[in-house]
Amino acid sequence: MARSKVTIVGAGNVGATCAHWIASRELADVVLVDIVEGMPQGKALDLQEATPVMKLDVNIVGSNNYESTADSDVVVITAGVPRKKDPVTGQFPSRDELVKTNQRIVGEVTRQVAKFSPNAILIVVSNPLDAMCHVVLNESGFPAERVIGQAGALDTARYKAFIAQELGVSVRDIHGIVLGGHGDTMVPLPRHTSVAGIPVRELMAEDKLQAIIQRTRNGGGEIVKLIGVSAWYAPAAGTVEMVEAILRDQKRVIPSAVLLKGQYGYNDLYIGVPAILGSKGVERVIEMQLNDEEKGMMEVSAKAVQDVVSILGY
Repeated sequence: MARSKVTIVGAGNVGATCAHWIASRELADVVLVDIVEGMPQGKALDLQEATPVMKLDVNIVGSNNYESTADSDVVVITAGVPRKKDPVTGQFPSRDELVKTNQRIVGEVTRQVAKFSPNAILIVVSNPLDAMCHVVLNESGFPAERVIGQAGALDTARYKAFIAQELGVSVRDIHGIVLGGHGDTMVPLPRHTSVAGIPVRELMAEDKLQAIIQRTRNGGGEIVKLIGVSAWYAPAAGTVEMVEAILRDQKRVIPSAVLLKGQYGYNDLYIGVPAILGSKGVERVIEMQLNDEEKGMMEVSAKAVQDVVSILGY
C-alpha cells in the first residue's frame, strides 16, 4: 500500500517542525516547499539523515517548485509574512497592509497546490488565520470541507497546558475547548472544561481560571515577547494532530476554523468550532449549546474575524 503524501508550504520554523513530527510518527512522506533556494532541500536532507537513527520509514524531500508536490493527500500552508517592524522607519505595517500582503502570498501558493493536488485537503496555518482560510477557499475552488484552519487545536492546547500546570496534574486528564477566531477574542469555555470529568471550577478559584483564560488569549504574544518571533512547536503540534486525524480517518473532534453554514448563527464565515475530522476533511460541525455569556463572546470574536475578512474584497 502506497504511503500517504503531505506537502508543507513554508520551510520556516512551523513548517519544518511539522515535517519533523509527521516523519517521527511515520504518518506520510513529506515534501517541504519554500521560495528560498536551498533551505527546504537542506532541512529535508537533515531530517532524512535522521531517519536511520530513529528507524523511520519515510521520505522527506525539499523543493522550490510545486511539481514535486503532485498528488498530495494533505497540504499544510504556513507561508506568509509575520507582522514585524520596518528596519528603516521602525513602524509596524498596518493590519490592512499585512492582510493584503499575505492574501497575495497565500493566494499564489493555493493556486499552485490546487493545480497539482486537486483532491488534497488543505490545512491553513498562515495568519491572520481566519481570513487566510477565506483566501484559500476562494483561490482553490475546493469545497469548504477540504479547506480547514488550524487555530483551535493550538489555542486549546495552550489552555489545557496552563490548567495542568496550575493544578499539578497530567495534561492527559484535562478536557476543554476553545472556540472563536484565532486571536485575543478567542472563546475559552470554562463551563465545558473538566479534569478527569471533574468540573474545573470545583478545583480552581475563579480568579485563577480567568487569569488562565487571559493568558491563553495572549498565548502567541507571550512567546513573541520572550524570544522575538512567533511560536512553532505548539502550532506545529496542533497542525500534525489534524493531519493525523485526516490521514488515519480518526473522526477526531478537534476545534478547527471551518466555514459555517448557519451553525452558531453565522453564515459563510470561517470561525473556530468543534469539528469531526476524517478522511473527507471536515465531516461534521458539532453545534454546542452556548449560554448568553458564551454567545456574547462568540459574537465579539465573529465580528473581529469579519472585520479582517472584509479587507480581502471577496
